[in-house]
Amino acid sequence: MGKPPQVVNTALSPNRGVRLGRRVFGWYLRRAGITAVLEVPGRRTGKLVRVTLVCWEVDGTRYLMSQYGPTNWVRNLRAAGGGQLHYRDHTEAFRAIEVEGEERDRVIGAFRTKADKFLNRDFDRIPDAADHPTFRVSPVSSHRTDP
Repeated sequence: MGKPPQVVNTALSPNRGVRLGRRVFGWYLRRAGITAVLEVPGRRTGKLVRVTLVCWEVDGTRYLMSQYGPTNWVRNLRAAGGGQLHYRDHTEAFRAIEVEGEERDRVIGAFRTKADKFLNRDFDRIPDAADHPTFRVSPVSSHRTDP
């Protein structure tokens, strides 16, 4: 019997500046409402996985975009089809709709326009837009829970 095919992970790790910024400023960014915590069940274990992300708004629609390629949170979100976003003052359940083509390109363009050179450096490392999974955030209901 042959060996199972080896899975190649094309995801990048955040650069040093981003990792340091997350450690130093992560709590402040969450408290200021700039970032949200994505909560999604793990695709293998089913345990809730949490990751802090920026939810980008483009033309009145919110998106989650992975600048580092198909990371674990991307694969978990694809498997689950949705999750919860925890903001500073509320939690929102949502359905994730992966977008491609022109819609994805608009989101990436908006991100690159607003991002500094530290964050844009990652797009130089993996320049193909198809390598940056992007999801439209579609709220499950208008009901929001307050902490």
